[in-house]
Amino acid sequence: MVEVAHSLAGTARRIAKPLVVVGIPACNEERSIARVVLEAQKYAEVVVVCDDGSTDLTGKIAEKLGAVVVRHTENLGYGAAIQSLFEEARRFDADVFVTVDGDGQHDADLIPQLIKPILEGKADLATGSRFSGAAKVGNAGLAWYRRVGIQTITKLANSASRRKVTDAQNGFRAYGKAALERLRLNEDGMGVSVELLVKAEEEGLRLAEVPIRCNYLGVEKPSSHHPVRHGVSVVSSLVKLVVERRPLTFLGVPGVISLAVGVFFGVWMLQTYAATRQIVTNIALASIAFVMIGFFALSAAITLYAISRLAEKNRHEK
Repeated sequence: MVEVAHSLAGTARRIAKPLVVVGIPACNEERSIARVVLEAQKYAEVVVVCDDGSTDLTGKIAEKLGAVVVRHTENLGYGAAIQSLFEEARRFDADVFVTVDGDGQHDADLIPQLIKPILEGKADLATGSRFSGAAKVGNAGLAWYRRVGIQTITKLANSASRRKVTDAQNGFRAYGKAALERLRLNEDGMGVSVELLVKAEEEGLRLAEVPIRCNYLGVEKPSSHHPVRHGVSVVSSLVKLVVERRPLTFLGVPGVISLAVGVFFGVWMLQTYAATRQIVTNIALASIAFVMIGFFALSAAITLYAISRLAEKNRHEK
């Protein structure tokens, strides 16, 4: 269930300059949310906070400061919060939509720099990068294991995409109108970060990377996302997205190989039976297992391929 509390105070009023909406996903961020909202309001006509099942005063503080608050009555996950923020940005008919984490790690003073490629018509989506240009040395407090994890996930994301980025896990991003209208998200967890990049490529959206810095030393509380669970969640989402996009390659080919191995074991079993009049149970079971795995993998590949082609056809017709 989602509840929306509006405290607009005229902030949604359309004015001559582009309407910038800043969205902040937050769960139990009462110690940092006030600073994040106030800093974001310097650069946005509307600030929207998604209170993702907080048990503290996160939502009330944000609302008192004039932010629009979208409340999830239970914690649905980072991806679900991003989806709710996208819906609100569309409702306000934003020209530019920016996402900023609620823990205070992102520097709101970089918003003008982040949205510049969009306002200049050079990009539909701008994503911050902690590992490009001067940003390489501007991320205080980023633990080495998180750095390794981020860079590993980025390499995996790049291998699944024709587009190369240096930071696939940054929540500091900006979206133009085309991105807002065409990006429809499904991931409820942390995998939404790579889902956005994959779907942006599918939709032919222009992407720009902007060097940004993050201050993890200034974060009020450590991340609530365990790095291992976080990584597994993102990799799982990435695998699912890749399989959905290229099912014949990632399911069909292994399926054919598995069928071939099953047939090999089956022939071996028959030859053994012909020579000894005995069925070797292990060989028989291996043959059955590989044939079944191959059959189901090939069936899933064909089904997913048909669904993806149909979805692509519908997308082009729209």
